[in-house]
Order: sequence, then C-alpha cells, then structure tokens
Amino acid sequence: MTPTDNGSIDYKNELLRKAIHLCSLSIPVIYYFLTRELALTVLIPLAVLSLVLDLSRYFFPPFSKFFYMFFGFMLRDHEKNDKKKTLNGATYVLISAALGVYFFPKVIFITAFATLIVGDIAAALIGRKFGKHKFLFKSLEGTLSFFVSACVVVFIAPKIEGNITEYLIGIIAVAVGAIAENVSYGWADDNLTIPISIGVTMWVLYTVMMPNIPIILENVPM
Repeated sequence: MTPTDNGSIDYKNELLRKAIHLCSLSIPVIYYFLTRELALTVLIPLAVLSLVLDLSRYFFPPFSKFFYMFFGFMLRDHEKNDKKKTLNGATYVLISAALGVYFFPKVIFITAFATLIVGDIAAALIGRKFGKHKFLFKSLEGTLSFFVSACVVVFIAPKIEGNITEYLIGIIAVAVGAIAENVSYGWADDNLTIPISIGVTMWVLYTVMMPNIPIILENVPM
C-alpha cells in the first residue's frame, strides 16, 4: 500500500493489482494440504525463476521492453527504477512464501501469509479510497482496515487447540503486522515485513503463553 497522497497509479490499476494479489491466497490454502517438503519443491524454483526474470528486465533491454509491455501497468514507480533495481511485488510474495514455509511452523505460516494477502488488500483499497487521517507513514483508515480484516483471518485460520489463548496470540500478532505494513513504506517491502513480523510474534507468543504445546513445522490438525 502507498500513502493516500501518492498518485503514482490510479485506483483502477490498484484494484487490478489487488485482484491479482488475491490469487496468492491460494498459497496458504493449498499448503494446508501439502507437506512442507512438497511445498518447498514448488515454491523455491518459482521464487528463483521470478527473481531471475525480475532482475533480467534491468540488464537486457529486449526482455525489458517485452516485460513492461505486458506487466508495466501493474508496477509502481519505485518498481521501475533502473538505478535502484527494485524487485516487484510478485517476486517478493514468492520469496516471502518460500522463506515462510522453510522457517515457520505450518500453523503460523498459514495465518501470517493469509494475513499478508487479505490485510494488505484491505489496507490498500480502503486507505487509498477513504484514508483521511495520517497515522505514522500511511493512513489510520488503511491500518485499521488491515487489522480488522486480519482478525477475520485469525478466526478462520487453523489452530492447534483452538482455545482462547490461540486467538489472542493471533490478534496480537496481526496488530504487530498492521504496524509493520504501515511503517514499511520507503525502506522495505511489506510482502516480507508483514508475514515475518506476524510469524515471529506468533512463535514467541506460543512459546511464552502456551509452553506445553510443541510447535513443530508440520503441526496443523488435518
């Protein structure tokens, strides 16, 4: 999400970007039914391929022309900066997914990554359309939209025991994620900062608040 006064792309393009972004919700949904090893077998090559293609547009003019012809309308200004060579959001999503599956337990990754998709879409669309009050780096309306939609994710996402403590852990974690989404503008990509901040917060809180539950990589009830 960009600040409400950023006019680099119009709202119609933002809707299209977020509609495509919504497709990434399939990653945590499908991963619920897969093993960690199989998920990584798919995600790591996709992330590497996306990274190679993304960087190639900066170094190979013929490919760059082709790339921008088909995908340029979805990129923000900072994603087309030849000097900084910034990666686009889709590449960050795939890298984030691969890292998340590798490092986080499944029950944590699913919540963190689903929150990234749902919360980021809500924050961007509500913040750009209705954001009037500045909060930190973005709008209060956008940040609240992230938090509210993320709480919905917490209530739907799988749990280990499903007790009140697990829901509280999720709500605290997505509150941290909402702040991460807000302050990430300009120095880091929120496709990385959101799931990492939520994942780390959840893991710490599980360890502190539910120390008797072994949080392992595949620990999700089927």
